Amino acid sequence: MPRLKSISIVCTLLVFICNSSGLYSQNTQIRGFVDALAGLQKGKVSFSLGEQDLFITSELSDRFSFLGESVFRFTNTTPTKFSVSIERVVIKYNIAGNHNILLGKHHTPINYWNDTYHHGRVLFPTIFRPLLFDANIIPLHTTGISLQGQNLGDMKFGYDLMVGNGIGSTDVLDNDKRKSITAAVHLKPVEGLRFGLSWYNDVITKGAATHDGMLLGWTVNQNLFTGSIAYFGDKFEVLAEGTTGTNKTDTTGSQHTTAAYIYTGFKIKEKIVPYLRLDNLHFGQGEIFYNKNNTTSIVAGIRYNINYVTALKLEYQHQHGEKEGDTNRLTMQLAIGF
Repeated sequence: MPRLKSISIVCTLLVFICNSSGLYSQNTQIRGFVDALAGLQKGKVSFSLGEQDLFITSELSDRFSFLGESVFRFTNTTPTKFSVSIERVVIKYNIAGNHNILLGKHHTPINYWNDTYHHGRVLFPTIFRPLLFDANIIPLHTTGISLQGQNLGDMKFGYDLMVGNGIGSTDVLDNDKRKSITAAVHLKPVEGLRFGLSWYNDVITKGAATHDGMLLGWTVNQNLFTGSIAYFGDKFEVLAEGTTGTNKTDTTGSQHTTAAYIYTGFKIKEKIVPYLRLDNLHFGQGEIFYNKNNTTSIVAGIRYNINYVTALKLEYQHQHGEKEGDTNRLTMQLAIGF
């Protein structure tokens, strides 16, 4: 009898779990992106593999959801190895309507590109990111908590308010008592058009590593202001962004750096898009945080959208930097989503 009673209790529990699981069933989706490239530079042709991106989303309940993004990168070593990086881990709680609280590691919502194009290269309008990313002008990621609103009202107003670990910190520990602050707003008054403004503030403590690997000898108070205009219509594509960064120390005062780019594309056919992008980086004379290298670049290319998750791009880039002089690069990329 005791044995039968135990079996009946277990069966009752299993029935209860099965009946209630529908209320909390998960809807998990796994997607991926990868790209392969061929390039001509300094008279040498090279074939290379880009990033392999694993993208996971899961609806945990009617209010909780999860987003994860992990990237596998190949290193330029002999023999070739690869590294794995966790790019995003975000738990989202829907407060009400289109207002959410997000906790985890985010792409910092500081400009349109970083907020829209993550690691799925098939979605990029060009092959490579603008120069301001290579120069580490903006913090790509922030680990922290944010309040977010999307598509509010007739103008589709959106906002992001984020507090997180600052520059020089890790994903598990802040290196000082000060937190980084990001505040961003945008409007989407008509389909395909978006205006955005953002502000980022952080204090980088003495001893933290700069972008060129040197250790800071001073504490730096950093403010970044970014403005963007994006329009992706049926025929024309325009994306223009500018960032002004001010790094202030007690010894060098305030040094100003500007980084900007403008991208334009025109669909000559439904799937064929010739494009052009201009980049400019200008650093303050006494800048000690960024790796100073005033640079200009022009990119001209053509994109063939085979379908929504497959794109072929051919791109030429001429770049002039204060340190390395003139460089030229021709690149072809096949990017897919799966």
